[in-house]
Amino acid sequence: HALRNAMIPVVTLVGLQIGFLLGGSIVTETMFAWPGVGRMAVGAITSSDFPLAQGAILILAVGFMAINLLVDVLYAYLDPRIARG
Repeated sequence: HALRNAMIPVVTLVGLQIGFLLGGSIVTETMFAWPGVGRMAVGAITSSDFPLAQGAILILAVGFMAINLLVDVLYAYLDPRIARG
């Protein structure tokens, strides 16, 4: 009975950490020269390719919003009282 109630803060922290990982991927990909969306965004910004930079930032933002939506859906699954309110 307690596990479902204890999972709400865990789901919150996991969702936040995944969001921070998306933001940290820009630094990691740039520092280690790994190909990815983060490095592509930095390269587009430094070369003044604004449509590509906007697209890369949009992809990262949509990914962050999808993670937050998944966390909210998991809240309703874990605690049905949240879905009613």
